[in-house]
Amino acid sequence: MKHQLDFEKPIADLQRKLEDLRQHPETHSLGISFEEEIRMLERKLEDLRKQVYSNLTPWQRVQVARHPRRPYTLDYVQHAFTEFEELHGDRLFGDDRAVVGGFAKLGEQRVVLIGTQKGRDTKENILRNFGSAHPEGYRKALRLMRMADKFGLPVITLIDTAGAYPGIGAEERHIAEAIAVNLREMMLFEVPIVACVIGEGGSGGALGIGVADRVLILENAYYSVISPEGCAAILWKDRKASPQAAAALKITATDLKQLGLVDDVVLEPLGGAHHDPVATAATVKAALLRHLGEVQALSKEDRLAQRYRKFRGFGQFIEAQVAAA
Repeated sequence: MKHQLDFEKPIADLQRKLEDLRQHPETHSLGISFEEEIRMLERKLEDLRKQVYSNLTPWQRVQVARHPRRPYTLDYVQHAFTEFEELHGDRLFGDDRAVVGGFAKLGEQRVVLIGTQKGRDTKENILRNFGSAHPEGYRKALRLMRMADKFGLPVITLIDTAGAYPGIGAEERHIAEAIAVNLREMMLFEVPIVACVIGEGGSGGALGIGVADRVLILENAYYSVISPEGCAAILWKDRKASPQAAAALKITATDLKQLGLVDDVVLEPLGGAHHDPVATAATVKAALLRHLGEVQALSKEDRLAQRYRKFRGFGQFIEAQVAAA
């Protein structure tokens, strides 16, 4: 079991035992038939998977969201979209490979697809800057969204980033301004916009392509104003408190749905999206098509009004009168 997470160790141990039995049945004579023993272990493995993955803590879900074999944007391009034609560059500075985008078809619907992209190995992660975009990445996304608005094409965004790149170069090229302009412009585009958090949804880096009519999130993805490690370092003065921070931040799909910050939770295969990327892509495709159809059924005026109310309605507060001293 490659890239095994800590809580997956019992599953991996049982899986190794099952594989060993299949390869060397003669060394496992327990007085019962070989086939029966295989079936018994398969049932036990399935029950253990259900038990483990049905009771994940928020921190464990963060770990699943960061799993190196989890499907990324280009994996969904391969399995959920067709006729993808990638477009490059922001026409201002350069081409940020942490953001991919272009024309595509979702079912029979032509769309403009934009997403953040991580790498599978060191070389690709350097090319993709670990999925953390520079200002030119957000300006490329904005260029593509303006093109979509011009030609009346819906926009689909797939979010999977720990956050925008916080380096000196990004600050020199005005990363905060680039994200802020995207927030403003996405609120005003007349075409339907559907966003889906497929892994990490880190702060403004995620929100920079996340202002949408519908915001979906995968079951084991997370969306947060700060990483659990960052929160732990600030509030607990110790990154070891990351599990506590993950729980306190309410960043899991279930919490976000209850708080009204996302519109729908897209279920994953047992064990996470990385266990069956093709099935996950099919589920995401169906969810995107359903929500896109519902948004397209609205008039332009209703769509823009609902989008505005949606984001203006975020947040909760309590008013109270303070007694005079």
